[in-house]
Amino acid sequence: MATDPLGGQKRVPPRSAVALAYSQSESAPTVLAKGRGELAERIIRKARESGIYVHESPELVRLLLEVDLDAQIPPALYRAVAEVLAWLYRIERGEAAGEPPVAEGLPETLRTTKGEGGNPAGS
Repeated sequence: MATDPLGGQKRVPPRSAVALAYSQSESAPTVLAKGRGELAERIIRKARESGIYVHESPELVRLLLEVDLDAQIPPALYRAVAEVLAWLYRIERGEAAGEPPVAEGLPETLRTTKGEGGNPAGS
């Protein structure tokens, strides 16, 4: 745990995680699981044990945490999630995928400002 300049301990916010499910027969991905703290740790652990890639994007996770369980993601997040899914698809096909996307598809109004809190999923 890091210390602040005044000598006190900084609080480390709990990790957050959101699991999405998507099928081409659906119009949009749905939120399969979400949580903070120990629940987030279990979601991440289960994904890794199942061979599912854990993508880190604090801004996207922060927004996805607001979506109800079993609900489809809102249209404002389609592009950002589609970029992640397309990147993962390229990896699964063995193509050079480059760096993972970093919330490039988020509308500017949904982005956090520098220094604002948030935890990456899987970090």
